Amino acid sequence: MNSDPFIEELRALVGDHGLLLGDDMTPHLTGARYGAGRARCVIRPASIDEVREVVKLCVREGVRLVPQGANTGLVGASTPDASGGQVVLSLSRLRGHCEIDVANRSVTVDAGMTLWALNERLEPHGLWFPIDLGADPSIGGMVATNTGGTRLVRYGDVRHNLMALDVVLLDPPGELAHFGSALRKDNTGYDFKQLFVGTAGAGGVIVRATLEVHPKPRQSATALVVPASDEAVIALLEALERDLGDFFSAFEGMSATAMRAAFEHVPSLRNPFAPEPVPDFAVLIELESSSSPQYTGLELQETLNRFLEAHFDTLVANAVIGDREELWALRHSITEGARRMGRPIAFDVSVPRSRMMDFRRAAGAMAAARFPQLVVVDFGHIADGGIHYNLIWPADAAVAYDDATVAGLRDALYAIVVEDFGGSYSAEHGVGAHNLGYYAKYTSATGKRIAGGLRAMLDPQGLCGTVDLSAGG
Repeated sequence: MNSDPFIEELRALVGDHGLLLGDDMTPHLTGARYGAGRARCVIRPASIDEVREVVKLCVREGVRLVPQGANTGLVGASTPDASGGQVVLSLSRLRGHCEIDVANRSVTVDAGMTLWALNERLEPHGLWFPIDLGADPSIGGMVATNTGGTRLVRYGDVRHNLMALDVVLLDPPGELAHFGSALRKDNTGYDFKQLFVGTAGAGGVIVRATLEVHPKPRQSATALVVPASDEAVIALLEALERDLGDFFSAFEGMSATAMRAAFEHVPSLRNPFAPEPVPDFAVLIELESSSSPQYTGLELQETLNRFLEAHFDTLVANAVIGDREELWALRHSITEGARRMGRPIAFDVSVPRSRMMDFRRAAGAMAAARFPQLVVVDFGHIADGGIHYNLIWPADAAVAYDDATVAGLRDALYAIVVEDFGGSYSAEHGVGAHNLGYYAKYTSATGKRIAGGLRAMLDPQGLCGTVDLSAGG
């Protein structure tokens, strides 16, 4: 047994299976990309009541909590610091409740359930939660980071699909608060649940969520399209929304280096434009419909074909109407392919989509001029203004990887994003230890003052989460 009385009190609350110490904590201490620390222990409650009791104990003892879902985040928001004094509060065992209301098209689910598991439960009802990601995050983590994904242009992000939240508060310690309901229309005051969306656990522990779910598509059509020019990219997007807006669901851009990274990583993938070379830029377009062709007579593949033919030469230089799984495999293989090229320096940014191609040119020119040893591998959600702008430091580069150089690159790129293009340094992944300095730099004094007031009310000791949004530190 551990000689630490606090640890033993935690053990009494959750049992031996719910408490991890020593090497057993390892998977919970390192993030998917950034964030690695030490923890006093990892606590894994199996019920909301257990979460409440753990929070009460930690508040009483003044111990900081780091809420953690599936730990798939990319900014270090769900991992402890190096002090060894924090408790990681893992919600991975809190996944027993899943109440589906088919007629209301809603589901109430525990925070620890993963996206894949939720969609597996929804499948027999012809429903899904359509936030499409390369990872398998927990629902609580998705709320805490306001996840977007490849189909945001059609379905919105988590915030737009969130109906209600259950949150365990720090003040009063352990109080279970319920915000919202399974109603789509309720204008009775402040929408308090939104205070916990995208704030990475600041102010309370998300334990349950009610989500709007959607009919699963019955048919889809996918194409990989080479725009006629840079200017044609956004013009093509506008035409899709104008002419096929009821079916338009994805518009994913990929540079030539991004596509080559995927081809080299996954030998089974082929260049769909062969024998022509990989184009400088291509867009993965998808249409979806939940309507039955039996009643509408609509065949999406024919619809997409006609659209592309109508815009050949003006907006479209080439197009491949391919196998859906194969084309999406190309898109989803880019990240791992980029890692194989060297050491990635990853950016998840957004700009007004009307300026996306201008941003790519400006960022590429800056990188080529100041950091010529790096290779740009960029791809992302052009339709919502988001882009994963990765620069790879090749292992065989003449100049060795240098932390100070990388810090300078981050400063330079974020200055272009935020100052020159009015964009965001964190389009999807939220704020964590990794990008907290940029939060401090780019968040207004008014915003931080209001965040400080909220924190003082919800978490007066500042015990929950990894970041202080009132100060950026």
